Amino acid sequence: MKYYSLNDQHQQKSTVSFREAMIRGLAPDKGLYFPEKIPQLETEFLENLPAYSIEEIAYRVISPFIGKEIDQASLRTIVKETLDFDIPLVSLAKGIHTLELFHGPTMAFKDVGARFMARCLGYFNKDTYDKTVRVLVATSGDTGGAVANGFLGVPGVEVIILYPDGMVSDIQERQLTTLGQNITALKVQGNFDDCQRMVKTAFLDEELQSFNLTSANSINVARWLPQMFYYFLAIRQLQENSNTNPVLFSVPSGNFGNICAGILASKMGLKIDHFVAATNVNDTIPRYLKEGVYQPETTRATIANAMDVSDPSNFVRIEKIYGKQLDLTSENFSSRAYTDDQTRAAMRAVLEEYDYTTDPHGAIGYLGARDTHAADSQLERIFLETAHPVKFKKEVETTLNRKLSIPPQISSLMTLKKDYVVIDNYEQFKSVLMKK
Repeated sequence: MKYYSLNDQHQQKSTVSFREAMIRGLAPDKGLYFPEKIPQLETEFLENLPAYSIEEIAYRVISPFIGKEIDQASLRTIVKETLDFDIPLVSLAKGIHTLELFHGPTMAFKDVGARFMARCLGYFNKDTYDKTVRVLVATSGDTGGAVANGFLGVPGVEVIILYPDGMVSDIQERQLTTLGQNITALKVQGNFDDCQRMVKTAFLDEELQSFNLTSANSINVARWLPQMFYYFLAIRQLQENSNTNPVLFSVPSGNFGNICAGILASKMGLKIDHFVAATNVNDTIPRYLKEGVYQPETTRATIANAMDVSDPSNFVRIEKIYGKQLDLTSENFSSRAYTDDQTRAAMRAVLEEYDYTTDPHGAIGYLGARDTHAADSQLERIFLETAHPVKFKKEVETTLNRKLSIPPQISSLMTLKKDYVVIDNYEQFKSVLMKK
């Protein structure tokens, strides 16, 4: 499989391999990489997912995007190590389910993409440890912790994480500031979009071209593509119960990488009838679909902070998949925005009605699932629970008036000292990089 920049719509410039797309992160013309073609999976496979192991499903899904760049045995090992925890589909009531993506080491959905990318980079870098690769990542919450954990101790790799001051939870901050070793955390005096802008600027800075920079945000194909696994594994669990009803996925969306991966899975043949991009008040995409004008506004802080993104990078990939034919009348894609008050009310409603505790992001996903095609009683509505509620402990406990127990993955962090560097602007960020 070859990849090209989405800023090169006619693919007139040279394409690159999976390895090169992963290591570059962003194309030289500032575009996101996209596969030359979307592979099609066999109908027999797609309609009989329970007949295959989780590892076999993931291998079949991802291998066309990598080809012979990673040998079959190594890729199977990478996939198996990536998915060594559960991704259960929990049924709350008839027609309403949640896909729990928080059973990995950092208790957030980013674990799958981060672990897959770390292992791919380790594979490609195994014979060149003398050439340090510097992984840059901007985070609005969970990405940083997942990347830090996934790349911790990987030889020949340095990770530099940028996160907005005061806009991540205490537990999220601990997950990316307490590991040490090859992980450096930078606390940015700004919002997530400022962090992301710095990362993109670094890739285009001629003085940094020799620093072997790559990105571990969902703009990176190695972080983005394995998120397809979630959707195949969810449908597999429906098929195990002989459930062939039409399916709607509601995905809490910030940078839109997760939902984009789901849409890609559907274009490979997986039968999914509708996608809802559920957002907080940073509603650039719902407004765009309604008004036809893409106009990001100043990012606003919310209780669903991992979605505090006004200019989602991956939306350009969604437009590519749909051929830029998106609006509110789209048959299988829509987007809805919710306030903090609506989010808190949903958290309380889910607890009261289903005896289930959601985090703020999952609650927004629930609202998107509930409110879309509400009259269709045949739909199986699946909302993604992207982070364990304990990662937003204070907000969840206050909203629901109940105490949360702290899992071992989190309790081990609570006594560790946070270690970070405060920066205000790109020049300070660049100075840190050049000292690495």
